[in-house]
Amino acid sequence: MQLNEIYAPIQKDLVAVEDGLKSVGIVESPWLNDLLGYALKGGGKRLRPALAILSACFYDYNLERLLPMAMAVELMHLATLVHDDTIDNSSVRWGRPTVNKVWGMEKAVLLGDYLFAKAGDLAVSTEDMRVIKLLLQPLMLITNGELAQAASAFKLEQSREHYFFRISCKTAALFVFATESGAVLSKTPEKSTQILRGYGHYLGIAFQIIDDILDFIGTEEEMGKPVGSDLAQGIVTLPALMLMERYPQDNPVKKLFQGGDKKENIKRATEMVCNSTITQECFDVASDYRTKACQNLKNLPAKEARAVLTNLADFIVSRWR
Repeated sequence: MQLNEIYAPIQKDLVAVEDGLKSVGIVESPWLNDLLGYALKGGGKRLRPALAILSACFYDYNLERLLPMAMAVELMHLATLVHDDTIDNSSVRWGRPTVNKVWGMEKAVLLGDYLFAKAGDLAVSTEDMRVIKLLLQPLMLITNGELAQAASAFKLEQSREHYFFRISCKTAALFVFATESGAVLSKTPEKSTQILRGYGHYLGIAFQIIDDILDFIGTEEEMGKPVGSDLAQGIVTLPALMLMERYPQDNPVKKLFQGGDKKENIKRATEMVCNSTITQECFDVASDYRTKACQNLKNLPAKEARAVLTNLADFIVSRWR
C-alpha cells in the first residue's frame, strides 16, 4: 500500500493539521515568515501527526482538542531536523538546500528554537498537564541522544547498545510523544495508552533502522540527501556496526575514522554493505521491532485505526525494498 492509501481514513484531519501548520508560518516578522515558510514547505510524510490522530481514534476522539498536539509534534520534528542539519553542517534535506545553507547557522539555530517554543505553546493550549509534561520528555531525550552521538563521532569503540540508546532518544522519543499524547487527549484508559506508547517506541526504532539501511543502499533522489551522510559525519549506524563486526581488520569504516580518504572509504563501505547479507540482516532486526510494535494492538478496540496502524508499520519497514 502507498502512504496516501494508508492515510485515507484520516486524510481530512491531516488536511486540518496541514492548514494549521500553514498558519504557524504567518507572523508579524517578515524575516521569520520567510524562514518558517521555507521550513514548513520542506516535505516529509507528516508521520508523527498521523500517529497522534490514529492513537486518538479508539475512544473519545475530538479533533479540535487534538489538533494543537498533532501540530506540536510535527513542529518538534521540524525543529530537530533544522538543528540536526545545523550541527552536521548539512547542505541538503528533502532534495533542496537546508535552512542553514540558505540563511546561515545562526538563523537556523534560532528558527529551531522558535519551532520548539511554538510546539510548547501549542501543547499548553491543550490545558492538559500530562500532555504538557509529555512534551518535555522528548526534548530532554533528543538532547541526550545528540550529545551521545557527538561524543561517539568517529570513534570505533561503539556497540549495538550505544546505537539503540541513540535512536531511542533521537527518533523513537517523538513517536512515543505522538502516540501517547493522542491517547491521553482522547481519554484512553491507561492500559490502552501504554499499548500505544509501546507501539510508538518500537515503531520509531524500526523506522530509524530502515533509514539507516537506506543511507547505504538508497539514492540521493530517493532520500533527498547524499548517500553515506551518516558515515561522513562519523555516525555509526547498524549497517556500519555489522560491517565492522564482520570485517574487523580490512574495514573501510575503520580506515575512514582513522583519517583515510572520505570519498573512497564511504564508497567502499557502501559497496560492501550492498554486496552482502547485511541489509537483509538489518531489515530482519527492523521487522522484529515492527512485530513488537503491533503485537498488542489486538487488545485495543476493533476500530479502523487499528488496521491503519498495522498498515503503517508495514509501510515503514518496506521502504528499503
